[in-house]
Amino acid sequence: MSKAFVLINCELGSEEQVISDLKKIDCVKNVYGVFGAYDIVTNLQSERFEELRQIIIWKIRGIDNVRSTITLMGIDGQC
Repeated sequence: MSKAFVLINCELGSEEQVISDLKKIDCVKNVYGVFGAYDIVTNLQSERFEELRQIIIWKIRGIDNVRSTITLMGIDGQC
């Protein structure tokens, strides 16, 4: 099982819209609005690493008002 945490910065005031869009993505397990250096934290889970990679690149980064992302990939057997 592959897992990832994605830290997201979005345009000011668009947090609710971005959170709503994230919740529609199949591999997304949890989404949190946060205070600090990032606006949103989400975790993803899939049987295949490649599926996570594609979702992060093409779906999450493609959401309107997402400015930047940082991805933390889980270590197999540790998550």
